Amino acid sequence: MNQARPLVPSRFVRPSIPRPGGGRDRAALVNESYEAIAEGSRSFAFASKLFDKPTRERVWMLYAWCRRCDDLADAQDKGGELGDQAGIEDRLQAIKVLTRRALEGGATADVAFDALGQVAGEAGITLDMANEVIAGFAMDANGFSPHSEKELMRYCYHVAGAVGVLMARVMFAPNDSFIYDRACDLGLAFQLANVARDVIEDAAAGRCYLPDDWLEDAGLTRENYADEDNRFALAAVSARLVDRMEMYEAASRLGAKHLRFRQRWAVLSAARIYGAIGRKVRNRGQLAWDTRTYVPWYEKLSHVVAAFGEAVTKHAPEPEQWPPYQRDDLRPVAGW
Repeated sequence: MNQARPLVPSRFVRPSIPRPGGGRDRAALVNESYEAIAEGSRSFAFASKLFDKPTRERVWMLYAWCRRCDDLADAQDKGGELGDQAGIEDRLQAIKVLTRRALEGGATADVAFDALGQVAGEAGITLDMANEVIAGFAMDANGFSPHSEKELMRYCYHVAGAVGVLMARVMFAPNDSFIYDRACDLGLAFQLANVARDVIEDAAAGRCYLPDDWLEDAGLTRENYADEDNRFALAAVSARLVDRMEMYEAASRLGAKHLRFRQRWAVLSAARIYGAIGRKVRNRGQLAWDTRTYVPWYEKLSHVVAAFGEAVTKHAPEPEQWPPYQRDDLRPVAGW
């Protein structure tokens, strides 16, 4: 019986050489990434233009990967309506495989993942860092819904706080745990604003990110919180989200003052714009979900001007009250 011969390197087929971006042209990756952010997040696209050119391009490429992962996980297009959630485990596995391949310098046949490979090569993003974000998609795949505030914040950490940490990385922020913690705080603030704004839209998709104990305090349940008759009570729960958002927003400013000027200006502008979204939701009360809450361009411009002054003075007062949960309290989720 013939024994199998051991495989040996071929003289004719050479292994591919790992290259950041999967060998794609960097300028093309940047252009494709900008299109992703322009369509997926007008608020962040607006603020991102304040970065210096190298930082701006790295931010766009990082965003393109985040957007693509979110779209794959939710079977949606550029943050649009959620698609059929059947097969989510397969989509999650595809995200993991493509992310690993991109970080190893291999071509993925997907522009957004190749963009991740490019920016990871420039900024030193590791697989562990990327997996912190992917864990959030896995939580959604497993039907996550929080029982407590800490569980909500753990979810927010993985889907947004960990992205804030990656943002600090691509900005080449000083390698200081305090600065990275504050970058995480800003991501948490963004996500709390998103949860408050999208609570009814999420409910229609079968997702609830409001803690059970908060709903109970308001006399609500997972089954009835989205009913139109309960909008007054729901507005009170949403206001708690925005109150927490403001705590994380205030804490994040202490980290921004350690960034270079253009980076500081862009980050503070984004903080003000997303903070405005949350405050608009709170101010609209029970009417917050009749129409989508957004910040018009002229208000965004006013926030950019205000952020410029804040960036010049580096004025960042100590928060009156620190958020109850910090980055080290929220990671990791075992067994995701």
